Amino acid sequence: MSSPPPLDDAQLADSVIPAGADPFALFDEWFAAAQASEPNDANAMALATATAGAAPAVRMVLLKGHGREEIPGGGFTFFTNAESRKGQHIRANMQAALLFHWKSLRRQIRIEGPLTEVSPERADTYFHSRPYKSQVGSAASDQSRPLPVRQAYLDRVQEIWAAHEAQGMVPRPAHWTGFTLSPRRIEFWIDRDNRLHDRREFLRDSAGGPWSDTLLYP
Repeated sequence: MSSPPPLDDAQLADSVIPAGADPFALFDEWFAAAQASEPNDANAMALATATAGAAPAVRMVLLKGHGREEIPGGGFTFFTNAESRKGQHIRANMQAALLFHWKSLRRQIRIEGPLTEVSPERADTYFHSRPYKSQVGSAASDQSRPLPVRQAYLDRVQEIWAAHEAQGMVPRPAHWTGFTLSPRRIEFWIDRDNRLHDRREFLRDSAGGPWSDTLLYP
């Protein structure tokens, strides 16, 4: 019976995800690396939600704020139409999970925890920081609802564009808001050859509480 091939130095190396690290600081470090290396949208993340009956759904959204300044204890913020499918899920079940996967780095981060809605002032500020075209597109969309013909949406876009072009901004629709996830679990993962991956899990019981961490089998 032949012997298994020898492991190389990279496979034999100890975990490079530091024990006792501040997971927010570690996220910042990895995110900065992703922004420098990903071909586009380093802030793209999978957002998983579920109904009150635990039926799941997932979609890609963009991270629009992160760190300790987001909410007490820190968080990760995204914006959406609260009348969309994801918005309805969130209203019924204020728990979610996020996943960042950066192929250029061969790394990913999973984040889980409860959600809180941003203030109307925060939603206004972000909505009006977007290009005028994006404001119009968002205001015109009944997101996730049936669209009989695409022209109906395009006609509404033209109407809203004409109505607010002189002001250069569109009033934020009442249903357009944001949510911040307060992490209770953050897992960092590094791809290694032959499935000898590097994983470390950080846990806390409450916002602002102390973190504990442990290595996980890959």
